[in-house]
Amino acid sequence: MNITVIGGGVGCARFVKGVREHARRSGDDHRIDVVVNTADDWWVSGLRIAPDHDSLLYALAGVNDTARGWGRADETERVAAELHTWGTAPDWFTLGDLDLGTHIARTAWLRDGVSVSDVYRRLGARWDLGVTLHPATDAEIDTYVLPADGSDPLHFQEWWVRHRAQLPARGFVQRGVETAAPSAGALEAIARADVVLVAPSNPVVSVGPVLAVPGMRDALASASAPVIGVSGIISGAVVRGMADVCLTTIGVETSAAAVGRHYGSRSSGGLLDGWLVDTSDAGDVELLAASGVRARAVPLWMHDADTSAQLAADALAFASDVRRPPL
Repeated sequence: MNITVIGGGVGCARFVKGVREHARRSGDDHRIDVVVNTADDWWVSGLRIAPDHDSLLYALAGVNDTARGWGRADETERVAAELHTWGTAPDWFTLGDLDLGTHIARTAWLRDGVSVSDVYRRLGARWDLGVTLHPATDAEIDTYVLPADGSDPLHFQEWWVRHRAQLPARGFVQRGVETAAPSAGALEAIARADVVLVAPSNPVVSVGPVLAVPGMRDALASASAPVIGVSGIISGAVVRGMADVCLTTIGVETSAAAVGRHYGSRSSGGLLDGWLVDTSDAGDVELLAASGVRARAVPLWMHDADTSAQLAADALAFASDVRRPPL
């Protein structure tokens, strides 16, 4: 089975690990591709930083810092302290020394003219990931936040890390997205997929920028595979991060039902053929059906390998049911 996942960040990494674990336990032949958000990327101290990609890379490689939720395990931060002293990096954004090694390698390749897709391949080849990562686009489409007071836009990372998403905002834009195109790997992964899974990532700044790349929605709309989304909202609260602030900024309620409606049904020009909500939100299934979104309630909490693999199995089972014509 060819499985393609769309998303980015820690929630996506946990979900993809569950998909990989389910594939390994099933014993079947699976190919897993992940189309990764690149709009969180930015330049620091002359280095290209890619947070969503690196969260996936490190988690799948088993070298991530599980306590902090980002970066490498067993890190030191001596180089970051020097960069802060020299004033070439903001003191509110700290990178570990091992992590900086990744960024230096990435930047060296990019400056040599290597595409982002090829950088992904080179970085992924170091470990047996069991998954192939593809950038949503090879173009730079960094997300900027529009402050509510009308002041100059901030890079998303400054708003997210420095201000903890507490600076009132009126919207988000991806600079350069109008002239971007999906990466060849992303398009191929969607075209060959037997199922497309939208990870429980931030709908606004992790999944949204992927969908904003011109041609990406068309590729998903024409895909023969069912598209199944997994809610990152449980009982009206975000599982991790500050997606609730992002949703409020674009006028979407923080609920599984509201995000499902935000994505919309593929039959009505939206994204989804099916939407998984948590059992605690089972009451939303009928509400979603009334708005044209087919939903199912299953346990969504990914506490460990077992629960994560089961969620992946539930998502694939839902896809199989969606693919079958109704009786």
